[in-house]
Amino acid sequence: SDHDEALLPQLRPLNPYGESKNDFDNWAVQQAEKPYFWAGLKFFNVYGPNEYHKGRMASVIFHAFHQIRQYGNMTLFRSHNPHYIDGGQMRDFVYVKDVVEVCFFLLNHRTQSGIYNLGSGQARTFMDLTLNTFAALGAPADVRFRDTPEDIRDKYQYFTEADMSKLRSIGYELPFTSLEDGIRDYVQQYLLPDRFY
Repeated sequence: SDHDEALLPQLRPLNPYGESKNDFDNWAVQQAEKPYFWAGLKFFNVYGPNEYHKGRMASVIFHAFHQIRQYGNMTLFRSHNPHYIDGGQMRDFVYVKDVVEVCFFLLNHRTQSGIYNLGSGQARTFMDLTLNTFAALGAPADVRFRDTPEDIRDKYQYFTEADMSKLRSIGYELPFTSLEDGIRDYVQQYLLPDRFY
């Protein structure tokens, strides 16, 4: 959670990337008001236009679009957790246009320095994401599964969801784009027409 920054030293990141992010967060909260305002953003699963340069680190939606166009199907990781069905693993997917709105808000409403979660505030399944990508393409759904690689299986996260209450508490009131609307916009207005900016 982004509410209690005192808990940061107790976090145990799962990998070096997460450790570097947590190290920075620990440093940032010790800087008091220098500069007089700062905001650290903990991005959840961001997707949207202009991520083509990210290669394999691009969003699942980007990869789903290309896999569906090329092969007519999408392959997801199988669940190895009895509490989640295949495709039922959940992430908080947030449209990049919403991320931009939050950044502009923080630039223009410098009320409280701190670390803020930035997701949609609603976890959705990979199956939801995949079926919405097929729908945006007007293609019949063909979802397949493969085992999660063993080298990441024990650290695989089955559920992430941003607690957005801290951002809301400083006055951010805009709604976040639904997964359905975000995927439709991304696929039909950017990916299909090969539109970059």
